[in-house]
Amino acid sequence: MTDDKLTRRSMLVTSGAVLALGTAGLISPLRAAPVAPTPSMRGGANNYLPDAPVVERIGGGGFWMSGTVRRAGDGMPLAGRRIQIWAHTTEGNERDPRSHGATLTDDQGRFRLEMPQIVPAFGQPHGHLAYDDDVEFKTVFLRPVMRSADETSLSADFVLEAV
Repeated sequence: MTDDKLTRRSMLVTSGAVLALGTAGLISPLRAAPVAPTPSMRGGANNYLPDAPVVERIGGGGFWMSGTVRRAGDGMPLAGRRIQIWAHTTEGNERDPRSHGATLTDDQGRFRLEMPQIVPAFGQPHGHLAYDDDVEFKTVFLRPVMRSADETSLSADFVLEAV
């Protein structure tokens, strides 16, 4: 009885194939691509109010804003980061302090905050999100636009660059 799984001949054939592929440049070590920082979006800082309080919910709720926060370079999730959120909603406009609130990321870098339904402002339904610490990481303002005012959630991700 022979062992067909691993014979001297199969080892030589496999080694020769790996050597040929490596010499041809078809095998290379895996390298993780660095994760690029998120740039601030034009109009992202419109009606920004510094130091919005951390809240359980903005207004009556019904709409979910969510996303993740990671570190540029290695993409590691960042826990305990404060994300401020505001928008023009069924309960107030972007300038109203009651339309602003902040939340913190969990241990996986995720955040989620319920707020009133977003309605179009300047013809576009959109939200505003900010990472505004600017001590350890650079400030980032986002202004993602929704495809439709009928959507009931919006997600935006941050990749923060060290200061």
